Amino acid sequence: MSQPLLRPIKLHDLELKNRVIMAPMTRSRAANEGNVANDLMVTYYSQRASAGLIISEGSQISEQAVGYINTPGIHSAEQVAGWKKVTKAVHAKGGKIFAQLWHVGRMSHPDFHGGKLPVSASAINPNDKAFTPEGFKDTVTPHELTIPEIKQIVQDFKMAARNAIDAGFDGVEVHASNGYLLHQFFVSTANVRTDEYGGSVKNRARILFEVLDAIKEVVPQHRIGVRLNPSMHGGFGITLNEDTIPTFDYIVEQLNRYSLAYLHLTEASPANKDVPHIEPQVAKRYRPIYNGNLIINGGFNQETGNQVIADGDADMVAFGVPFIGNPDLVERFAENAELQQADPSKFYAPGPEGYVDYPTLAEVEA
Repeated sequence: MSQPLLRPIKLHDLELKNRVIMAPMTRSRAANEGNVANDLMVTYYSQRASAGLIISEGSQISEQAVGYINTPGIHSAEQVAGWKKVTKAVHAKGGKIFAQLWHVGRMSHPDFHGGKLPVSASAINPNDKAFTPEGFKDTVTPHELTIPEIKQIVQDFKMAARNAIDAGFDGVEVHASNGYLLHQFFVSTANVRTDEYGGSVKNRARILFEVLDAIKEVVPQHRIGVRLNPSMHGGFGITLNEDTIPTFDYIVEQLNRYSLAYLHLTEASPANKDVPHIEPQVAKRYRPIYNGNLIINGGFNQETGNQVIADGDADMVAFGVPFIGNPDLVERFAENAELQQADPSKFYAPGPEGYVDYPTLAEVEA
């Protein structure tokens, strides 16, 4: 019997040749003035086109959304043109690719914004580090967004989604995860607003559904994915409390109102399994709640990836670091071949080293 990971799956009208998903990973190779996807990125993504679906690295939806050096954007004409080369190369190899739409919120620094403060749901410093052009710097207390400013960000997501389709992406993933802007609204330790975007679970989740309602005006619902990290704790200023999991329960239930391509969830970190109020088994909790296609991510290997699909707890598995060191990860799974180890020192370094120079199995054997 074939491995569950290697079986095809349909996301509505989109046929994936397998269930091995390339997770979105910041790689910081858009080292140019306009943060434009470049030829190095064309090579990188096309090398990995045998994935059932590639989800691009987070791409900032506006100048305000940036928070790391050399990350690509999806808000200018030049950026759309750069991504068009990437999607064309992936499609030429029979691959499928979604653009991840990203706003980092308070996980930024004034150095990226001409001295202006980064923005968030509330004026609460995440007390973390921002990776600036001058190296790591302490985060600052962000500007609390006004309601008109929130409405503008919703429109920025919509425009970025339209740009992604113009650039040839097969769909978009809304990054509502990992301590970035939308996640900052969800969590009551980061959001102490008293207006319609704060307080109740419904209010704290409101911005996500406004974003989805805006995007679906320009992208079919079945070409939209959402990424969430319900059990995140201790990173990027996110502190889980008794409100957190009930908030995500509400969000996931409400996502059933949409005909999304998928919901992309991250498992709890093993280091946080004993944190009070955490959900230690994210896929098992949300599989019965969510009616659509479910991608699970977080520390899976070939064996555990096959198992979580066989158990019915997920439909697809997203792999991050294994795809860095193994551009032909799918082929290696098919051959039950040994995986190459990725070099963490090159994850965010400029240039081709540790990016496009990992050999395939065929190249190694040759």
